[in-house]
Amino acid sequence: MRLPVFKPLYFVMKAAGFPVIWEVSVGAVLFRVENGVRHYLLLHYPSGHFDFAKGHIEKGETEEMTLRRETEEETGITEISVFRFRVSIRYFYIARGNEREKRLRGDKGLWIFKQVHFYPAQTIGNQVVISHEHIGSLWLPYKEALSRVTFENARLVLRETEAFLSKQS
Repeated sequence: MRLPVFKPLYFVMKAAGFPVIWEVSVGAVLFRVENGVRHYLLLHYPSGHFDFAKGHIEKGETEEMTLRRETEEETGITEISVFRFRVSIRYFYIARGNEREKRLRGDKGLWIFKQVHFYPAQTIGNQVVISHEHIGSLWLPYKEALSRVTFENARLVLRETEAFLSKQS
C-alpha cells in the first residue's frame, strides 16, 4: 500500500482507529576512503535488501547518539567522524512476519509511518561485525553501491551524500 507520508494523514488515521505509529530513526551512510576512492558500507538484511545502518531514537538520545549507538550495534564500528549534513526520507509500511509479532506483543502500531535522518560518517577501518539483524555486508565504491542498494529512498540518500562529500574534497 502506498500512502503519502505526512503527519496530517497519520493523525487522521490514528483518530479513526487505524493501528498506526509515527517513528523516527537515525542512520549512518558509513564510508571509508581507500586509494583515494570512497567505499560505502551496505548491510544485507534477511529479507534480501541492502541498506544503511539505522535505528530508532531512544528516550534521552540526540540524533548523533542514536547514529553512533546503531552504527556500533549493527556494524561493530565505533571510530567514526560524523558530518553535519543530513538527508531525510519518509516511507510507509505494514509490519509483517517477526516484526508484526514483536509489535503485537509490545502493543505498537502495525502500520508504520517512518521518518529517517541519515548523516555521512567516515571511518578508517574496514572490519565489520554484523549484528543479528543482518546476513552480510559489503564495502563498495559509489557507483556499485548505488546499483546495489535496494530502495529508491536509499539511492536518493546515497546520491545526496556523495554530492555533499564531493563538494567537501
